[in-house]
Amino acid sequence: MTVPNNLHILRADVSSMPLEWVSFEEAIKLYYNGQIAYTCGETVYTARGGINARSGRVSTIEINSIIATYGNNPRLYRNHTPPLNNAALFRRDRFMCLYCGEQLRRRFLSRDHVRPLSLGGEDNWQNVVTACRGCNNRKAGQTPEQAGMELLAIPFAPTHAEYIFL
Repeated sequence: MTVPNNLHILRADVSSMPLEWVSFEEAIKLYYNGQIAYTCGETVYTARGGINARSGRVSTIEINSIIATYGNNPRLYRNHTPPLNNAALFRRDRFMCLYCGEQLRRRFLSRDHVRPLSLGGEDNWQNVVTACRGCNNRKAGQTPEQAGMELLAIPFAPTHAEYIFL
């Protein structure tokens, strides 16, 4: 079985709280280190290792689509702000420029700081929106009010569960 480039495994804690998407390599490490509490879903990949000198058999690890691991307390994630990245930001805003409303492909989108960094704005979920290049250039280093532009939605930080979905 060849490994698809986009193969990701959903990692949850023992109480079934989704934590993150991990690569199949990271999942193999979790299996090998005995961190798997239980699995769900179907086998999506079988990793083959070396040959056992005594039995002559090839070692294998079957990777399921969902793995639950030991050691993460779901209470830690209640007030957790997920990391900000353009891929999740564009998904949050549905690949739409929040100034002109046009939906575009990822390569035509950019991150815009509602209150520019040069004016004391921060690089966080509540201060960034998806913008097309034209609107981002038009707004430049101004606030939307200064540029005469209106936001179509209020930026927000996704919850942990929303981030996993994104």
